[in-house]
Amino acid sequence: MNERKRIRVRDVMTPNVVTVEGMLSIREALNIMREKGLKCLLVQKRHPEDEYGLLLLSDIARQVLAKDRAPQRVNVYEIMAKPLISVDPGMDIRYCARLFDRFDISRAPVVENGEVVGVVSLTDLVLRGLCVSE
Repeated sequence: MNERKRIRVRDVMTPNVVTVEGMLSIREALNIMREKGLKCLLVQKRHPEDEYGLLLLSDIARQVLAKDRAPQRVNVYEIMAKPLISVDPGMDIRYCARLFDRFDISRAPVVENGEVVGVVSLTDLVLRGLCVSE
């Protein structure tokens, strides 16, 4: 029998996570995203009992651009997703893809021992996972 190698989220995730404050303007967030070549930013917790948020380019397109809102007058906290579904770095990428499908999400933070260690997206799962496993 042909035994297929298990590919884990840790093998395909993007480890470089940029974290910003929720009070940042969308204009400032876009500048960071453009400068670093990112499609999402993790939004810091306000206190230990709080949860992380996630700002996606698609959130900005839907909530700022499509509604003709001024990016310098909208704060990150107003349009970010929160709370988030997170995944474990040891999760098989097939299960991660199923989770994304079930909850209609395109990316999630990767959390190990309570700390964010990366972000994984559908693009990562397919291009770094599926294409490599063949």
